[in-house]
Amino acid sequence: MKPIVQHLICNNPLYLPAQRWGSLAVCLLLAVGLTTVPALADDYPEPGTNADLVLEVDINSADADTLAERLDGVGPNRAAAIVDWRQTHGPFESPDDLLSVSGIGPATLDTIRDQIVIDSADVAAE
Repeated sequence: MKPIVQHLICNNPLYLPAQRWGSLAVCLLLAVGLTTVPALADDYPEPGTNADLVLEVDINSADADTLAERLDGVGPNRAAAIVDWRQTHGPFESPDDLLSVSGIGPATLDTIRDQIVIDSADVAAE
């Protein structure tokens, strides 16, 4: 190649050798990818912010393991006490009936009140 032609080609701002085209392509793909990731992240809620994900527990049908696993502040001993009370006295008619269970006080009841349900069919069956 003649020096003048080489000079014109190499000093042309639009001239890029093949390896630079590859680098440019990678940079462009990264730029596009980085701009779409935040947009995709908006489709998903922050952890712990979606109240619909709280799974309520029917205290008249749940076993002790389920109660202990899914109710905040209720461990294996309190869960067993809930099941024992239910077997002795029949189904709970309201959440306030839990106050009769040994180890369940007003603070615990306030903590779990939104996590429990009482199926009216269970109460009517008794």
